[in-house]
Amino acid sequence: MTTVAAPSSASLALDAACDHLLGLQAPEGWWKAELQTNVTMDAEDLLLRQFLGVRTEEDTAEAARWIRSQQRDDGTWANFHDGPGDLSTTIEAYTALRLAGDPVDAAHMRAAAGFVRDSGGIEASRVFTRIWLALFGQWSWHDLPVLPPEMIFLPPWFPLNVYDFACWARQTIVPLTVVSARRPSRPLPFGLAELRTGRPAPREPRTGWDGVFHALDRVLHQYERFPIPGVRRAAERRAVEWIVTRQELDGSWGGIQPPWVYSLIALDLYGYRLDHPVMRKGLEGLDRFTIRDEQGRRLEACQSPVWDTVLAVNALLDAGMPGDHPALVNAADWVLREEITGPGDWSVRRPSLAPGGWAFEFDNDIYPDIDDTAEVILALRRVKHPDVRPAIDRALRWVNGMASRDGGFGAFDADNTRELCTRLPFCDFGAVIDPPTADVTAHVVEALAVEEPASDVVRRAVVWLLRHQEADGSWFGRWGANHVYGTGAVVPALIAAGVRPGAACVRRAVSWLEAHQNDDGGWGEDMRSYRDPAWIGRGKSTPSQTAWALLALLAAGEIRSPAVERGVAWLVGSQRPDGGWDEPYFTGTGFPGDFFINYHLYRLVFPVSALGRYVRAGDEGASP
Repeated sequence: MTTVAAPSSASLALDAACDHLLGLQAPEGWWKAELQTNVTMDAEDLLLRQFLGVRTEEDTAEAARWIRSQQRDDGTWANFHDGPGDLSTTIEAYTALRLAGDPVDAAHMRAAAGFVRDSGGIEASRVFTRIWLALFGQWSWHDLPVLPPEMIFLPPWFPLNVYDFACWARQTIVPLTVVSARRPSRPLPFGLAELRTGRPAPREPRTGWDGVFHALDRVLHQYERFPIPGVRRAAERRAVEWIVTRQELDGSWGGIQPPWVYSLIALDLYGYRLDHPVMRKGLEGLDRFTIRDEQGRRLEACQSPVWDTVLAVNALLDAGMPGDHPALVNAADWVLREEITGPGDWSVRRPSLAPGGWAFEFDNDIYPDIDDTAEVILALRRVKHPDVRPAIDRALRWVNGMASRDGGFGAFDADNTRELCTRLPFCDFGAVIDPPTADVTAHVVEALAVEEPASDVVRRAVVWLLRHQEADGSWFGRWGANHVYGTGAVVPALIAAGVRPGAACVRRAVSWLEAHQNDDGGWGEDMRSYRDPAWIGRGKSTPSQTAWALLALLAAGEIRSPAVERGVAWLVGSQRPDGGWDEPYFTGTGFPGDFFINYHLYRLVFPVSALGRYVRAGDEGASP
């Protein structure tokens, strides 16, 4: 059991954390820390460079050193820290190391291959892993689901058109239609027979929509043998045009790895030379996402400067920093320059809505997101800067217009809820639609409640949140792990919207958080909670998750409760001498159950917010 932290120790910890956070700000005004994922990013980067003929020995050696450093004692690679070995991740890592020259009889390679075979072999891997293997002749295109480029012609009202998919899936699917049509095979200098079992992966009976779509896939396989030449050429041309017009200024597609690599492959197959401006910019842009250090070379799946910056600004403001502090004004200057003022794919569902929002990344003008924009509103409204009001007003208008029909908010699109997309045979990895979620809806409510507290949009969003509270009192977390994140976001939003701390929904959330506090005083929730309910609310204590729980409890009025005092004591006691915290565990979510993120700034900004609100609440309570 932890001891109770004295208010003075919490204040000292807060001061040290603020100093550390301020020291991480870039001269331009932004904050950005590493966005860590798993080694598939690095394996696929090497495979991409092999496919395009640009792989160098230096890149290969550095990436291989990083990949080896992430292998566990049992020979596997996991998708998050301390998680179970993942079959597809291990296959991709193993293939990359074979590319780097690691011999099959080396101990670490034998251990990996043994795990792969014991887990069903290549035959049991996910579709996207088998697509990578098919590119190099290690898997048959005939044994993969068909993605015909003709789907680019489907109008937005027709089922399974590209805009029915979430923006990240849409940007990946369109280039894959070109790849699927071209079916390339550029053999590797080795085979992967040691990763095969010779047995087909077990298949469950196909019934309902699953059966329908697998029957459709068989029909499409027949069509692929004899496509209509004129239609196929026109479809590929339209798909390539769609891809090229969505390249960002930094060379990426959507600022994220999957559509980036598949777009480069598709354009290469369509005939774009490596010296073409689009290809050159795409390859050069990858260097900006590459981290090199003593452990080797690794690729970030994405970068989060806007998100990191506004979280840092909100944290420092929560800590009591004045709104005219030069660091905050400098940050606001940079954020204002990042505003997106043009249309994007979101306009397909909201054609009459004027733009006004922010994206996650440095350069992503086509895909602003609602979550970032809500946090920007919360940050800018508290910074004393002469130019923020017009940008806030544009953002409020845009966010209001992005509400889905049921009152909730998704991340990038409105009403992106057609679950038929999830039934397609290739959708065995990652979320492919973007429905409203509790965490995004909560951030919107919190942002709008201080600006438009009586609006119908706020009222409907609050109703949506109340309807989606879990039976145990928590809320599901889509973009962070998991129920601790969802609950930590929703409770402050409900209080900001005028829900009383004594309301039943708030009391149930408080009870859930108290019941899931660890013996050491912190909170944690393992990523396995997305697949296994036994893990919900359970996991090693982490700084970010402890802070999320504290933010909810403090908003609910639990200022000096035993749970809050123990949580604060855990943060104070686990702080490093430099004012930061260690957090090897992943607490961010890309795709629930499939892809996870360790945001390296989460371990700092959220504790600063929690400690700041705790200290300030104590100061206010002590005032006469």
